[in-house]
Amino acid sequence: MFGTYFYHSHIRKTVAVFGTLFNNINVQRKDTNGTSVNNVKVPLSYGPKQKFLARLFEEPDLNAPEVAIRLPRMSFEITGMQYDTSVKLNKMNTIAQPNIHGQSTIRNPVPYIISFQLSIYAKNQDDALQVVEQIIPYFNPEYVVTIREIPSLNVSRDIPIVLQSVNYSDDYEGDFTSRRVLIYTLDFSMKTFFYGPITQNQGVIKDAIINTRDYDNRTMIQEVETMVNPLNASKDGIYTIDETITDFGF
Repeated sequence: MFGTYFYHSHIRKTVAVFGTLFNNINVQRKDTNGTSVNNVKVPLSYGPKQKFLARLFEEPDLNAPEVAIRLPRMSFEITGMQYDTSVKLNKMNTIAQPNIHGQSTIRNPVPYIISFQLSIYAKNQDDALQVVEQIIPYFNPEYVVTIREIPSLNVSRDIPIVLQSVNYSDDYEGDFTSRRVLIYTLDFSMKTFFYGPITQNQGVIKDAIINTRDYDNRTMIQEVETMVNPLNASKDGIYTIDETITDFGF
């Protein structure tokens, strides 16, 4: 049963789509007159929050130009995956796409929910709030994106991304004169669907015959044949559907 190689990059696509939502957020610093004096694009990386906190605490001066990690910044990671019990798809149904040899088919996918955690790190509260307020208004409580799940079969789906919670922490290392790191943690859930292997070049039924028989004596009553004319016609070609009915005089 297992052993047929296939790979549709579902998790990779899900991570890429989620990260793309937050890769163009900026923070502005203003003077006392309210004039913008500096515009900083907030960098975004994939990785656990503990990794970035450890890296931040190692640096004596996060504003030094030679420091690789500066604040504000963001990181995100997958925190869990679970089967979506709210969605039940008939596993016997298939999705088909015609090709020159017949059609390619794939069975209905398996629904899952992937949990993400987005962490926002800042040195001062205003920077952190600017980032948070550029994200929250888009989730009410969900934001819908379209993902091309199986490009070869033209399968696309609208996927909701739901903001589940927003948490805040103000961490210090050492005494109150030490470096301060403000952290906002946003938890999201995102639906995704896992497809199995694609069956290539499956034939298309172009000629069907239905026989009607008498149940008691098993004699033939009628034969109905429905066929595509010509049989080599493609989906986008020119063809007719011919039906022939033969009665056996029952």
